[in-house]
Order: sequence, then structure tokens, then C-alpha cells
Amino acid sequence: MSDATPPPEQPKPEKEGQAPDFDTMTRDIADVPAVEVITTVAVHLMSAAAVNLGLAEEGKDHKDLDEARKLITALAGLVTASATEVGSYHASPLRDGLKSLQLAFREASVVPDEPGQGPGEKFTGPLYS
Repeated sequence: MSDATPPPEQPKPEKEGQAPDFDTMTRDIADVPAVEVITTVAVHLMSAAAVNLGLAEEGKDHKDLDEARKLITALAGLVTASATEVGSYHASPLRDGLKSLQLAFREASVVPDEPGQGPGEKFTGPLYS
């Protein structure tokens, strides 16, 4: 979220076991601009992909290229589909992050994919390292 927008308060049940106030939660999410939702989801996908590529602390313990491929492909679809909607100010850093993850995937692979066959490349076009 932007610095000017305070995070929405989470409604708390009055009593233990009582259902949350979904009407309030719906109004809160309606106040968040679409560009913030899209970029937040993209950052979560990037972070999860980086962890699965082994780029986090103790990365070797969490490395899973199959999971990373799925996350990068989902990120590529989101970034490509939303680029015209969020504008270049927001799309450019997302594209840069995506390309970095695609290159990291290629480096982490024992047998790299052919250009155009890597994760997300059906959305972004072939990537040459």
C-alpha cells in the first residue's frame, strides 16, 4: 500500500468463536486501488519464486524448481496482462523482477530450457541469457 493509506483495520469478533464481520472486510478491500492489489500479488509471487529458486537465506533447503516454474509463469501472466492497466511506472519494475527471476531459473537449472520454453516465456517472449 502507499505511504498515505493506512492499513485497513482487521475486524475482531466480539466473542471467541464468533464469525468476523465480512461486510466491514468487503468495504475495506473495496477501498484499496487495483494497482496496489496487483503489485502486492506480484511481489508475493516474486518472493515465493525467489525462495523456491534457492535465493533466500538457507536457500538450498527450500530449492524447488518445479514450484519456482509455476510461480514465475503465474507472475509472467499477471505482469503481461496487467501492464497496460497499471501503467509503465508500476509495470517496469515488475518486468525487471520477472526477467531477473527467469534468468535465475535458467542459471539454477541443470539442463536449461531452450529460449522460449522457460517459465513465463510464452507470455514474455524468448529470453536469451
